[in-house]
Amino acid sequence: MTGTPPAHAPGGPLRIGLVGYGLAGSVFHAPLIAATEGLTLDTVVTSNPERQRQARAEFPDVRTVASPDELFDRAAELDLVVIASPNKTHVPLATTALKAGLPVVVDKPVAGTAAEARELAALAEERGLLLSVFQNRRWDNDFLTLRELIAEDALGDVWRFESRFERWRPKPKGGWRESGDPAEIGGLLYDLGSHVVDQALVLFGPVTQVYAESVVRRAGAEADDDTFIALTHASGVRSHLYVSSTAAQLGPRFRVLGSKAGYVKHGLDPQEAALREGARPGPGWGEEDEALWGRLGSGESPVTGGGSVAPTVPGDYPAYYAAVAKALLEGGPNPVDGREAAAALDVLEAARRSARDGVVVTL
Repeated sequence: MTGTPPAHAPGGPLRIGLVGYGLAGSVFHAPLIAATEGLTLDTVVTSNPERQRQARAEFPDVRTVASPDELFDRAAELDLVVIASPNKTHVPLATTALKAGLPVVVDKPVAGTAAEARELAALAEERGLLLSVFQNRRWDNDFLTLRELIAEDALGDVWRFESRFERWRPKPKGGWRESGDPAEIGGLLYDLGSHVVDQALVLFGPVTQVYAESVVRRAGAEADDDTFIALTHASGVRSHLYVSSTAAQLGPRFRVLGSKAGYVKHGLDPQEAALREGARPGPGWGEEDEALWGRLGSGESPVTGGGSVAPTVPGDYPAYYAAVAKALLEGGPNPVDGREAAAALDVLEAARRSARDGVVVTL
């Protein structure tokens, strides 16, 4: 659906309330909102005094409040709520925002189940409001490059898509993201798995079968930290997806095999690291060192020089909030619709069942 332009100060930017100022709120959402024409960061919700000070230091004009209730008490003064709080709060907070008449952006995963995601999408549609899910990895440099290669038919018919989001973290960090409590919606399947599954669906369409292996490797860990997902798409493509905190040697981010050629790309998009270091979108944003560009070719390993260099398209996280602004101000398309997120959750739920029961799940 398109966004319904809200009532805001004539000629002024849309006023954004941001719930949560941990990793997602402070590193991703706040800087990207501030960098987007037509948006202004009005209020940050965090009960942590240090995070309140951090928000005011970076954005001197921002208001800080300690609870979502304080934000929703001022719903008439806002034009959009962004939910970047722990996963278990996404559904109740998004529901409250929509019922208060506010469009919503929700960090991934939008919900713990596909059913909850569809209920939120239905509520947004009923109220004529935008519900968008922050799937920033659709604007990673390697993903944008692969989309171009597919559009140009550089690979021919894609047969297998291998995608890895791997880390080497032999000691658990703790916190809700690694909690074994199902209510927290933690673990890698729903964290990094939300990204790799979403990308596979965007590239190759609906899934008919899901097989997964999901284990807890590290001493003291509670939630899955090493997971493999195999998808059979209705299009015939097979996706092999890996997410891990226990990878002592990192594999290629993408290895894509087609009837004409293959594409291999190592290394993560640089935008997250740049944001963490305090860099902000501007000239040269999202560009990658040429030494990290992938290779396109056939019949020989890229490690031994096979194929040719495939220049990497610059990553573009700012495009997400630019699209949100256009949806709200001009009725443009929603960059990531809630029902798309529900389809990804169908796959994640099937993967969890497959790993638990040792079966292939048909969707």
